[in-house]
Amino acid sequence: MVAHWARPPSDPGRDRTRGCGMGTSLKHRARRMAGMVVMVAVVASCGRESPVAPQASVGGVGESSKLLGGLLDGLVSCAPLPQSQAGAWIGANGGTLQIGPHTFTVPAGALSHPVFITGVAPTGSAREVEFSPQGLRFAVPASLTLSFAHCSLLVHLLPQIAYVDDSQDILSFIPSLADLLSQTVTGQVSHFSGYAVAFRR
Repeated sequence: MVAHWARPPSDPGRDRTRGCGMGTSLKHRARRMAGMVVMVAVVASCGRESPVAPQASVGGVGESSKLLGGLLDGLVSCAPLPQSQAGAWIGANGGTLQIGPHTFTVPAGALSHPVFITGVAPTGSAREVEFSPQGLRFAVPASLTLSFAHCSLLVHLLPQIAYVDDSQDILSFIPSLADLLSQTVTGQVSHFSGYAVAFRR
């Protein structure tokens, strides 16, 4: 008789324990590898600069502010009109001049004697009237109404009347009130010079 060696039956519980041990070992290895990957990524990122939002150029902001300030304190830009002029003798009883779309009214008592008054609205993009004789003063303020029809307006800013020199530089502003319906602005004039429609901050 030939004896055959038989492999002893394995213990099912032992096999299950061994399988669980192998599975647990693999899980531990995977976790360790994942941890190493995370550490490498953190170390690599430490050497890089954090992304930040682009900052506006200081020079660009300055230029924009200058441009905006110039617009807010400058003359209103309008569609050019042909030159208009008018002249009349106005005395103690007062009188009115119509210079193109603009109106100048002298009230009674503003002048003690007759004066030949002229007003010229030059052609160009500004709404301006130049009066003479230069330096004439009124005992009672006269009324000047300038039209700003067909002009570019700025939001939330109403046009006013500015006292300007021969170079159209603003010297000061006079008390004035704008009417958006009639597209005119009216101010009180105490002496003669040049006056134009402008924006004020």
